[in-house]
Amino acid sequence: MSDERREGSLEAPTRHPIDWKNPEFWDEGALFDEMERVFDICHGCRRCFNLCHSFPTLFDAVDESETMELDSVPKKAYWDVVDHCYLCDMCYMSKCPYVPPHPFNVDFPHLMLRAKAFRFRRDGASTRDKILSSTDTVGKLAGIPVVVQAVNAANRSKTGRKLLSKALGVHPDAPLPPYHSSTARKRLKSHQGRSGEGAEPAGRTKGRVVLFTTCYGNRNLPSMDEDLVAVFEHNGIPVTLAAKERCCGMPKLELGDLDAVAKAKDINVPELARWVDEGWDIVAPVPSCALMFKQELPLLFPEDEQVAKVRDAMFDPFEYLAIRHKAGRLKTDFSKPLGKVSYQIPCHLRVQNIGQKTREILGLVPDTEVKAIERCSGHDGTYAVKQEFHDTSVKIARPVVRQVDSAAPDHFVSDCPMAAEQIARGTDKVDANHPMSLLRSAYGI
Repeated sequence: MSDERREGSLEAPTRHPIDWKNPEFWDEGALFDEMERVFDICHGCRRCFNLCHSFPTLFDAVDESETMELDSVPKKAYWDVVDHCYLCDMCYMSKCPYVPPHPFNVDFPHLMLRAKAFRFRRDGASTRDKILSSTDTVGKLAGIPVVVQAVNAANRSKTGRKLLSKALGVHPDAPLPPYHSSTARKRLKSHQGRSGEGAEPAGRTKGRVVLFTTCYGNRNLPSMDEDLVAVFEHNGIPVTLAAKERCCGMPKLELGDLDAVAKAKDINVPELARWVDEGWDIVAPVPSCALMFKQELPLLFPEDEQVAKVRDAMFDPFEYLAIRHKAGRLKTDFSKPLGKVSYQIPCHLRVQNIGQKTREILGLVPDTEVKAIERCSGHDGTYAVKQEFHDTSVKIARPVVRQVDSAAPDHFVSDCPMAAEQIARGTDKVDANHPMSLLRSAYGI
């Protein structure tokens, strides 16, 4: 490429490592200088006005200021912009003409991450934010057999939701997932540490996979992991579980707690790297988790060879199946049509630059029409749950809800189960499903 990013180029922009071990990263003056520089560029461009709420917040602050330029915007407003960024990465990957290698060198999401990290180190976080981002701890406690029924009942009741809103600032209308004491790792215990010959290699795939179950798949939607195992094994692909697994670190990343991200990395990466060394690939059914291993950890730890090894072996499950289909290694013995399917593509899947693999695989099913919706759900794991942001998240999701309603599909799916629930909450015409569940149904297994 030339020194400036070519308009319309299909080449991915350059992503610089996150220099969080550098003392300047934590310097308040340097941080605000960089925010002022980037915000001024964004104000002059405004291409991202219709993405997340960070950009309208910034542009409104400028337009309502005394000079209608950034120089008269109070620094407090900068933090409002930071609060509305949930690191979806869409501005960087799909909108911004000034990302590297452009000399302006704009990386808005990682600048927001730097600001979140600075504030977390300086001020810590609220009790609510610590709890919401501690998915392992909350899942273990809520999943205790005696406790789980009470937790789920409270989350479904108006009284329980009012108490939760008052105590923690969790919006009473935000969708909260159920917890299961029978986790995916328990249900798939026979697969843990499993060895054996894989299917025939195809493309970049070795034909046998380690399933990173994810916090959500393990404790909130274990059927998603079970469906994935059933589909992969139907295609002759052995699936195993790692001996230990922790949260990928994405919730802590969004909080700005980089030390907690490092601790999660130190548990997950050596274990996964060991499986890679033994000839296994890795799949993660939640896009945010796959993105954490594919992009964020490698940028936070660019010198870590094990992190790079895991990055290169990590796949989205439909990406994996699509690679094998291209090589003629995917079964197409479908027994059940799916009809009309509305499919919302999560932001953290779109920015992986792998194309619409879920739509491609579901589209192989006879008598099936898949309509993809490339709009954000506004959920972001915790953003939609918080009292102060929920209404904004619903507004962000509204265009997707309208498209689902107008399509009147037989099924609505999203690779992100949290996004699916957020959108399904806005429409009463169809329930949320995971696309792997639909694929299993189409196979009749």
